[in-house]
Amino acid sequence: MYAVIDVETTGLYAGRNDRIAEVAVVHVDADGQVTGEWCSLVNPDRDLGPQHVHGISAADVRQAPPFARLAGQVAELLRGRVLVAHNLSFDARFLTAEYLRLGISAPIHADEGLCTMRLASHFLPGARRSLQHCRTAAGLSPHRAHSALHDAHAAAELLGYYLKMAGTPAPWTEEIAAAARLPWPAIPVEPVAPVLRRAVGLQEGHFLSRLVDRLPRLHEPQGDAYLDLLDQALLDRYISAGEVDALVDAARELGLARADVEYLHRVYLAGLAAVALEDGVLTPAEQRDLVQVAQLLGLSRADVDHALAAARTRIPGQRRPRDAMRLHAGDIVVFTGDMRVSRETLKEQARVAGLVPRDGVTKKTRILVAADPDSMSGKAKQAQRYGIPIVPLPVYQQLLAQLP
Repeated sequence: MYAVIDVETTGLYAGRNDRIAEVAVVHVDADGQVTGEWCSLVNPDRDLGPQHVHGISAADVRQAPPFARLAGQVAELLRGRVLVAHNLSFDARFLTAEYLRLGISAPIHADEGLCTMRLASHFLPGARRSLQHCRTAAGLSPHRAHSALHDAHAAAELLGYYLKMAGTPAPWTEEIAAAARLPWPAIPVEPVAPVLRRAVGLQEGHFLSRLVDRLPRLHEPQGDAYLDLLDQALLDRYISAGEVDALVDAARELGLARADVEYLHRVYLAGLAAVALEDGVLTPAEQRDLVQVAQLLGLSRADVDHALAAARTRIPGQRRPRDAMRLHAGDIVVFTGDMRVSRETLKEQARVAGLVPRDGVTKKTRILVAADPDSMSGKAKQAQRYGIPIVPLPVYQQLLAQLP
């Protein structure tokens, strides 16, 4: 009968470069009862825009399918049903734009569906436009906003309230009949599993948990390739989701089990400790750096103490980890993504510190500062091609504070 939809997007302009990052469909019967739900993150292949609003990270969507692979599933969920949404014109524009990018003219029209925001003027006179305020006026409980599935369920419940108020038959019988006649094109349905966002507050486990425990451990594993990759990942003292994937893949390709990788992590930490003690003095900054690296490697404070003890008897010629990243006056820095600090403010701070802010990434760029270090923006893709470090804003601010 009804398909209540909601999309989370990278911005407000469906006809330009903004894309869907999450889509949900909730089925509702003639009595206003929910009969089914479907939701998936969508890989937009670009920067995710206002992440502080929708809460979707690039790490969340990096394994999600693009809309092209979900188009058939979404079409089947909408076919023959009346489209419903809170501010239907917004959701309809984005869905229409996604299908048009695939060369498909989908029969999605805001004027042929039901908008719970517009219907509020009749059923909830005096209520403000937002879904939350409409629900409050209807006596419904608050919901988690800016999550496609939660918003779709919230709009579905509001639709149920309208149906009870309207009585039988519903005043939009013409829309119901028209929806059944809409000529949806045949779109192949790919067997793609939906990808859901992580629960609020749920952190992804340490990447060591993704490696297989295998006994016995390899004797003196040939881990130079893994350690070199670890050097690159730890240069900015931050390991992004993309770098995690690369480290796990490298370990598997090299035949390293979890125990092997834990051994190599201790080797790395010991090398870093030896560098810190080369002058015979361990500064507070060096101590903090060792603790930070240990945490990133899944090691403990006790492992740091052990590494420092071992470093005092370090054999000359052992592998030396790279020094941590440092910025210097004249370094070129580029920014990407929607950050809480304005782009102009960030550029001015960089200039005051002696750095050179630029709008585009070139081979001379020192670092790319990203709202999300796993960003799929054009700048991030260029930086990855050139091997330029991509760092989150907090890491950049630390580097800025350490400028000589």
